[in-house]
Amino acid sequence: MTQTLFQPPQMTAAGHVRAIAILGLPLIGGHLAQFAIGLTDTIMLGWYGVEALAAVTLASSYFMAVFLFGSGFANAVMPIVAAAVGSGDTRQVRRATRMGLWLSLVFCALAMPLFIWAEPIFLLIGQKPEVAALADDYLAIAGWGLFPALMVVVLKAYLAALERTQVVLWITLLAAAVNALANYMLIFGHWGAPELGLAGAALASVATQMASLVAVFLYCRRALVEHALFDNLHRGDPEMLLQVLRIGLPIGLTTLFEASLFTASAVMMGWLGAVPLAAHGIAVSLAGVTFMVHVGLSNAATIRAGNAFGRRDRPHLERGAFVVTCLSLMVSAVAVSLFVFIPETLISIFLDQNEPSRVEILQVGIGLLLVAAFFQLTDGFQVIALGLLRGLQDTGSPMMIAVFSYWGVGLPASYIMGFVFDWGGIGIWIGLVAGLTTAGILLTWRFWRYSIRQV
Repeated sequence: MTQTLFQPPQMTAAGHVRAIAILGLPLIGGHLAQFAIGLTDTIMLGWYGVEALAAVTLASSYFMAVFLFGSGFANAVMPIVAAAVGSGDTRQVRRATRMGLWLSLVFCALAMPLFIWAEPIFLLIGQKPEVAALADDYLAIAGWGLFPALMVVVLKAYLAALERTQVVLWITLLAAAVNALANYMLIFGHWGAPELGLAGAALASVATQMASLVAVFLYCRRALVEHALFDNLHRGDPEMLLQVLRIGLPIGLTTLFEASLFTASAVMMGWLGAVPLAAHGIAVSLAGVTFMVHVGLSNAATIRAGNAFGRRDRPHLERGAFVVTCLSLMVSAVAVSLFVFIPETLISIFLDQNEPSRVEILQVGIGLLLVAAFFQLTDGFQVIALGLLRGLQDTGSPMMIAVFSYWGVGLPASYIMGFVFDWGGIGIWIGLVAGLTTAGILLTWRFWRYSIRQV
């Protein structure tokens, strides 16, 4: 077991900042590197053509909704392992991780039909036939990457909870490099490879996930021999399986509700045409960079809160929660400044200078980024609050808050403002702001006014 970074209750605010930085910066880097994999697809396919960009925007939103739902079991492993570290229970570490792998594999098998028959689903929800066909071609290949992807997420959660965050960062950076090279080779047909376009991007994604799985497996096998993680992996553990399921299923559903809000927004943008959908894909990608920083801080919050929960150390938990929330606010302030003052520069990264629809995409995208600036603060609040709540293994009530915020407020608001008020893409994104703001307020209230008092 690695030596814990968690300090005694008298730790100062500066001490919390240092501890969060040591733990969180590699996690942030890992999330940004992971995000770069999808971002590379978006940029290179944007260079390849607007129709391909629109299709990968739709397909990626769809894939991510399924992936994020399935990653709930990995996100359950993190607080259980962190609490076990706090209480010194090594056996619990092994049990939780194994059952996280079990549940993730079962989920993958159940989810595959969603990728194999994606086109009828896209047509059913009103997507353009040509975009639906291209998105289906992408998912028919990329969908198989769900198996290695979720295995990687579970093992990364295990490593992060053990505070081996540097390893998580380096493995993800390796994956991002593999993806960029494979994309360049297979999308455009360089280095003797055939020009496969969208299918090339899908193949590159699967290859990347497999490379990540091999790397993280070898590290866990050789560096953490004391846990014997993969020995007797076939043996069931009903008690721990139910615990991971109890914590992980609400986490997965919470994440699904948020992801489905963005997937639904991509679907609604698709009703407006390929240009608005392409602009939406670019704006979501840019907003996603900031979101990944918040997610890294949220993971650090989960680990630190889980460790404090294992020790029943409420003063330490309170001070750490306050510090990580302030750090998230600082990140949001930087993002707001960039989105407001240099939106055209940011959007131009994704577009070929000779793209015929360039001016239209820029016009739509600039408006969307201005709206995105408004939800940066509340988006950060809700992500950090979720991380803290997960550290306390409080996942049921946050799931209900997510249902209300994302589906009860955000989704109807997007439709009403986008189509009833006829505000188009701007209206759809204002609906996103409404849903994220509601979630941010309610989840933050849940943590500070109820959950923290149970420690």
